[in-house]
Amino acid sequence: MTSEQLAWKIRRHGIEMTHLSGGSHIGAILSVADIIAVLYANILIFDNKNPKWQGRDRFILSKGHAGAAIYAALAENGFFDVEELKTHYANGSRLSGHVSHHLPGIDFSTGSLGHGLSVGAGMAFAMKQNGNTDNRVFVVMGDGECNEGSVWEAAEFANHFRLNNLVAVVDHNKMQSLDYCDKTLEVSPMAKRWEAFGWNVIEIDGHDHSALKEALSAENADKPTVVIANTVKGKGISFMEMDILWHYRFPHDGWEYNCAVNELHKVKPDGVEDIYTPDGCPETTPEPEAGDHTMCLTFKPDYRMGGLE
Repeated sequence: MTSEQLAWKIRRHGIEMTHLSGGSHIGAILSVADIIAVLYANILIFDNKNPKWQGRDRFILSKGHAGAAIYAALAENGFFDVEELKTHYANGSRLSGHVSHHLPGIDFSTGSLGHGLSVGAGMAFAMKQNGNTDNRVFVVMGDGECNEGSVWEAAEFANHFRLNNLVAVVDHNKMQSLDYCDKTLEVSPMAKRWEAFGWNVIEIDGHDHSALKEALSAENADKPTVVIANTVKGKGISFMEMDILWHYRFPHDGWEYNCAVNELHKVKPDGVEDIYTPDGCPETTPEPEAGDHTMCLTFKPDYRMGGLE
């Protein structure tokens, strides 16, 4: 499966999982889909039949609220049955709303932000201590997450011990929780912050698969690397793109769900099947007029609130 095919499937599964469960975070799931797809289609070393294989690369989705994206990638790569994705958020399900290590292929449970890079740095340090020069640790983080002080403690640690086997990817979609990042707690300029901590910095379009492959394949002799992936929150669904409402909202029955599915069908790659709605959905009317938010309920707060997601 190509990374482009996998990215489409992650988006389609994400729409279905949040729709069925009434779960949050579809905007974050859509923004990170290309990053996750390139990692699982082209970069990571893993064995789906032996998830704890010592020869694997380690991967942590530190922005655990986008967990549906990693669940979809793991299912499509044979770690568990794709049918189980329909249990997302359900009582008793292994697919909790935030990433759970109870699933095969998950190295670390995440959800409380700011922990992933610290754990990833520890894994990378242990690999070096054990003489493992064949594997790397990848940590995908949110830009709002970079408000957490523990991120910068881990960044300092990784630079001090020259963890060139550690790669952080910042899903830089410019939004968090209830507002833009720079209105909540400034994160710009992102690249200069990481450079100041001694990291090798690569800044790219986080939806460009060729750029992602090149950046994530790059080797560095003596520094940890951070890939700042500039992304669009809600990428792939026009009415969700850069609308903070979709951090917590899910696609409801009717126009929201049907329109989201049909937009994905318009860009469906060859060789990909939609197991949920093979022929798309019925066109649902009325479609909202420009500036009419009665259907898609655009939410643009002008106040400050906490929340680092």
